[in-house]
Amino acid sequence: MIEIESATKVFGTGEAAFRALNAVNVTIAENEFFTLLGPSGCGKTTLLRLIAGFEPPTMGAIKLAGDDITRLRPAERPVNTVFQNYALFPHMSVAGNIAFGLEMLGKPKDEVDSTVAEMLRLVKMEELKDRRTSEISGGQQQRVALARALAPHPKVLLLDEPLSALDLKLRKEMQIELKRLQHETGITFVFVTHDQEEALTMSDRIAVMNGGEILQIGNPKEIYERPSARFVANFIGESNFLDATLKGGQVTLAAGGTFDVSVPDGVADGAVSVLLRPEHVAARAGAAQDGEIAATVDTVVYSGEATTLHLSLPTGEKVKAKIGNAPLGDGSLPKEGDSAALTVATGAITVLRD
Repeated sequence: MIEIESATKVFGTGEAAFRALNAVNVTIAENEFFTLLGPSGCGKTTLLRLIAGFEPPTMGAIKLAGDDITRLRPAERPVNTVFQNYALFPHMSVAGNIAFGLEMLGKPKDEVDSTVAEMLRLVKMEELKDRRTSEISGGQQQRVALARALAPHPKVLLLDEPLSALDLKLRKEMQIELKRLQHETGITFVFVTHDQEEALTMSDRIAVMNGGEILQIGNPKEIYERPSARFVANFIGESNFLDATLKGGQVTLAAGGTFDVSVPDGVADGAVSVLLRPEHVAARAGAAQDGEIAATVDTVVYSGEATTLHLSLPTGEKVKAKIGNAPLGDGSLPKEGDSAALTVATGAITVLRD
């Protein structure tokens, strides 16, 4: 559906020039929920604005369904955008806001009415169709903004951090709603966020960005379990980074223990950095036995569904172990100041390229 070829965007000139995007290449499939994920300033919103036509690329091309749209104005593109600020008309009803864009396109009244009814059903707001948008909740306003953007049946819907203004519980509910809407409409969604949980929850594929470049593209499981670079591993989820030595498909941790690993292309035997997720580390109180790693508990943090142990290894390295809580807790976890023995799940260690 979308092909972005060597897209570069430079703001300013001379010494004041800032390269927001650096020769980005990406292909987004039809009927895909595709997420651009990264920290503030990484270039994700700039890339979205290039697709929308709000900014022209300095170099490169953008194609939509095979057609070059690089120089088309926003109104000439079969693309709609939902912004962080929903920009609804507060004096209009819910139905009036959804109808507005269709009326501006000169659609017949019968078509406008039937489309508005379809969109109200899609976002489950039939009973609120006559309510002014200034009189409904933030989550309901977000649904109206989505319905208005979906009403002209665009080929692509762009979403620029549309959930960031919502509270945590509502944001989680809307994540599921967005995925449902994308599935029901069959429209390609391109979603921008800095929230890793949003990206993992909703996306078919994720592009992790930093410094104006895409570092890795993959489905949520690939991005989380097999990150290609240290930045990706650190940005997605909680991470332990440990020093190790790689030899013949095995790594030996500086803190002790040898493990079989898959070796990424281009990584040679020798000193490497490895990733170990906290939920893949088990801990018990007491001295380490064969196959276990010795540690000392620095801090214990209870967070409801899990307890996280912050530990120190004999090498001085810091490790987190995240352990799911039993229904009533069995009291067997080590306490602050205790010696602990750590066990690493099979296949849990990932060798990083950098």
